[in-house]
Amino acid sequence: MSLEIERKFLISNDNWRPSSVGSSTIRQAYVGVDAKASVRVRIRDNESATLTIKSRPSALRRQEFEYPIPVLEAEALISLREGIVVEKVRHIVPCDELAWEIDVFSGENDGLVIAEIELPAEGHPINFPAWIGAEITGRAQYYNSSLARRPYASWTPSELIERLG
Repeated sequence: MSLEIERKFLISNDNWRPSSVGSSTIRQAYVGVDAKASVRVRIRDNESATLTIKSRPSALRRQEFEYPIPVLEAEALISLREGIVVEKVRHIVPCDELAWEIDVFSGENDGLVIAEIELPAEGHPINFPAWIGAEITGRAQYYNSSLARRPYASWTPSELIERLG
């Protein structure tokens, strides 16, 4: 078991792209989501797969249990999903001793770009690049599990305006 401490932000522009040192294609689906935890299956670059159980966040922290599984089993689990398959390309952008993970969504979540940064402690200082926008940490509609059930393409105009605010 590990403890995950992360913050999430919207992206204000594409100026992060030249600093990206790698990327991977991710397909993920949720086979269980409730008030206490989510169960996710993820396939990365069609080469590796994981089964992950995450507790619902308490402030910035949550428990995370992650296990490698065969890709064929992951494909079978995806067929048991709730909602859609969340598709994205994850880019890694180093910043000081940390790294930003920039998720560029596609499919029914096309147009959404989110930056996450995992921290060693809750109060750890962050150097915010100019391309970081509004903080969305703890906003449930931006959780991948929420995007699987209610994709970005289905958001109302008022929700999209709120996103820009």
